[in-house]
Amino acid sequence: MRSIRLFCLVFCLFSGVGLTQVNAAIFSGIIQSISENQKRVVIKSSQGKEKSFSIPDTVPTTFNGKKTKFDQFKVGQRATVFTSASGAITRFSVRNPTALKSSRKTSRLKKDQPKKEMKAKKNSEPVRQGTLSQEWTQFRGPGRANISAETGLLKDWNRTPPKLLWTARGLGEGYSSVSLSNNLLFTMGTKANEEVVIAIDVNTGEIAWTQSNGSIFKDGQGNGPRSTPTVDGNVLYALGANGDLSCMTTRDGNVEWTKNILQEFNASNIVWGISESPLIDGDKLICSPGGQGAAMVALNKQNGATLWKAAVPGNPKAAYSSAIIVNVGGVKQYVNFTHDGIMGVDAQSGTPLWGNNRAANKTANCSAPIFSARNNAIFYASGYGTGGALLRLSAAQNRATAQLGFFTQDMKNHHGGMIEVDGYVYGSSDPGVLTCINLSNGETVWQNRSVGKGALTCADGHIYMRSESGPIALVELNPKSYIEKGRFNQPQRSGKPAWPHPVVADGKLFLRDQDSLLCYDIRSK
Repeated sequence: MRSIRLFCLVFCLFSGVGLTQVNAAIFSGIIQSISENQKRVVIKSSQGKEKSFSIPDTVPTTFNGKKTKFDQFKVGQRATVFTSASGAITRFSVRNPTALKSSRKTSRLKKDQPKKEMKAKKNSEPVRQGTLSQEWTQFRGPGRANISAETGLLKDWNRTPPKLLWTARGLGEGYSSVSLSNNLLFTMGTKANEEVVIAIDVNTGEIAWTQSNGSIFKDGQGNGPRSTPTVDGNVLYALGANGDLSCMTTRDGNVEWTKNILQEFNASNIVWGISESPLIDGDKLICSPGGQGAAMVALNKQNGATLWKAAVPGNPKAAYSSAIIVNVGGVKQYVNFTHDGIMGVDAQSGTPLWGNNRAANKTANCSAPIFSARNNAIFYASGYGTGGALLRLSAAQNRATAQLGFFTQDMKNHHGGMIEVDGYVYGSSDPGVLTCINLSNGETVWQNRSVGKGALTCADGHIYMRSESGPIALVELNPKSYIEKGRFNQPQRSGKPAWPHPVVADGKLFLRDQDSLLCYDIRSK
């Protein structure tokens, strides 16, 4: 009873107005027959089910992402029919799998032209298949620890600065970072009045395909999506700022299923838009809509069906963070930062296990929590004058508790993310101080404000610190002192803050900046 009372105290009651549940749908498959005069098409799904559709003249029709007339469609092409909650057809999208042939021409960069900008192709084209030296298939990378396994990278940018390989353009608006798998980069942006998922050739910067993922989110801080696609084998999962969640094939962007998590789970959108990147664990997709009795949900990744809903006391609304997996004492749990505080739920059943609000603010909780296996602890932090807290976890017999270890005001991490290495946490603390804290005792080891507020990642013994308004710096991963190894300024900066997290993979550094994605060679020669 004591633990239940404590848990209820942690999560304050949120009284919000939920949206009425709406169930839009899609049907996707191969065109079996088509009538140009009647605008009627028969589609066969991958499960063998056939359906006939009459496409109204008022419905937008696209071919390989471009608007086109109905008479351009043929048998054998892959089609997707989008319908509203009332069953009315709202969009008809067709892609041509037989036309997916590599047309790279001579797209490899010449050695004497390392900074040549690659023009983004608008047509849907594949890329050659292969395996990257290191993949980064989700937001914050393997285990969501924000640490790349890359080695053999440049260690002194003052002597040898990173070389710009290519710049991809035509990505639209948004703060999405990138994921990588099988020679493709995946990000999200905007096109016309839609949010889209975009696939980019990792070697050339050419756009391979784009696919719609719902209506555009508009906000004074910047329009478009905020989350990063999650890759799982041959499919990816993308969550838009308005709550549109889709499963797409990585090869050509074909939509396997889609739903709106805000509508389905009786939730309302948050001020600056849904920013969570989906978590895939086995057959489950984990996300946090913040609905009534559905603070967090587990979906069947194959079809989007609900497996469980976490009825967290107080019905905390979604924040801007992304969930992580934690295993302690034989109890597997999913942990995420909500509007009211951090929570842990049982991975198998969705049963709430514990909660804490010491490092939560009442405005926007953004940074993903980090798990320290060395300390069996969770560290989480927020900005707006708040700080960070370490929670010591214990678990046994399907129960788990989280006890406050310490609180510090020296880690007011807004949305730039943090890393934990060997019992030390590194991150940017408002108003822009790169900080190192010892997690065993909460001691602040060092601070430095020369780079300013920003987002970071880690690779090969170094921190890659991206200032939201200035340079990108290489900082030695050192728990004793701040040692900078060089910096450079991104060319042709947009007018928006550089909030997307930097990514290091395949010997490259990727920097997303609104309409552009820059790729730098950071391999040691």
